[in-house]
Amino acid sequence: MSARACRIAISLVLPLAVGLVPLSSAAQQAGAEAPPPTVTVVTLHAQDVALTTTLPGRVTASAEAEVRPQVNGIITQRLFEEGRRVNVGDPLFHIDPTTYEAAVAQAEAAVAQARAQADNARREADRLGALRERNVASESTSDTAMATRDAADAAVKVAEAQLQSARIELDRTTVRAELEGEIGLAQVSQGALVTASQATPLTVIRTIDPVHVDVTQSAADIIRWRREMAMQAPPDRTVTLRLADGSEYDQKGTLTAAEPYVNETTGVLTLRLSFANPDRILLPGMYVQAVVQQATVHNVILAPQEGVSRDRRGEPIALVVNAQNQVEQRELTILQDRGNTWVVSKGLGDGDRLIVEGVQRIGPGMPVTPEERAATPATEATPPEKTPPPAPTENPEARQPEPAEPSAEPAAEPQQTEPPKG
Repeated sequence: MSARACRIAISLVLPLAVGLVPLSSAAQQAGAEAPPPTVTVVTLHAQDVALTTTLPGRVTASAEAEVRPQVNGIITQRLFEEGRRVNVGDPLFHIDPTTYEAAVAQAEAAVAQARAQADNARREADRLGALRERNVASESTSDTAMATRDAADAAVKVAEAQLQSARIELDRTTVRAELEGEIGLAQVSQGALVTASQATPLTVIRTIDPVHVDVTQSAADIIRWRREMAMQAPPDRTVTLRLADGSEYDQKGTLTAAEPYVNETTGVLTLRLSFANPDRILLPGMYVQAVVQQATVHNVILAPQEGVSRDRRGEPIALVVNAQNQVEQRELTILQDRGNTWVVSKGLGDGDRLIVEGVQRIGPGMPVTPEERAATPATEATPPEKTPPPAPTENPEARQPEPAEPSAEPAAEPQQTEPPKG
């Protein structure tokens, strides 16, 4: 029985093994005749590109004034609307003027008294002068009268100056704007006691059209940038601004000044940019990014970033399709990024076909079938590729007839049990 079982097994396995030989040879022939893999390429073109650098910075007001009282007293009234525009001379606060009105009245009385004394001294000096001419009064008495007259005139001037000072103090009880711009929130309320030149300002006025943007840049970059700017005729000082939400500000700015000092700790210096702000979009303290043009490079390539990768050393490389439709690997020199592209100065040339899709199935030297990338987004071709997943749901339905196999085994059992019953 064992030899017979072996012959039966060989008779069953041999046809299967013979059938596999033509299948494997057919698979090899199919692999040998398979077409080259298809890759998506982008044809590159050389162009002139302006190199830029992005510098972080903060918006500052072009002018700022902290409003403080110049006299002591109690705030009786606030005369402005917070957040609105004010002009030079507009009243902002009223301070209780009672004490300063009394000081003005006292100074006016002192002036009147000084003028009366001056008039009396003048008449006395004139009388003694006439008597001196007639040799009735002594020369010493006449000189004393003239000195008294001059002192009285000086006292009048002192009293008038004190009156002017008292009037100035009274006028300062109305706090006025000394700068044109947008006024902030009031830091004191009605009834608050304020003192002259106090530390806390009553409010702050800022001029925000135009505004300044202070950015920082390293000293090494400044030296290189100034050399590149000197080679341009004339140098371009135009600056664009990127807001906190990523959008670009619609007004162009200019580089107005650079602080002639480098911070010893950080090694950076401050550049000041000026921007028009007619719509009041830029506010002091806002974080922005300034895009400053550094230089213009010629005959460079803007390579899509999806077509550039890194080797094991971290160097940028790219795969291109040559004239024989074979893959070539290029080492690149990248200057900087520009949107979703790299600015490449070496490694790629005008007319090169850069592979941007299908790089996982290819390698250097392999033949490929290049296809130019269409202008429409590639994402539109992805939905048809996602349709096959419903196919697995059909397999369970197709396998439902399989339970018929167990039914054959019970059918065989009754045939074996029938002879004992007979």
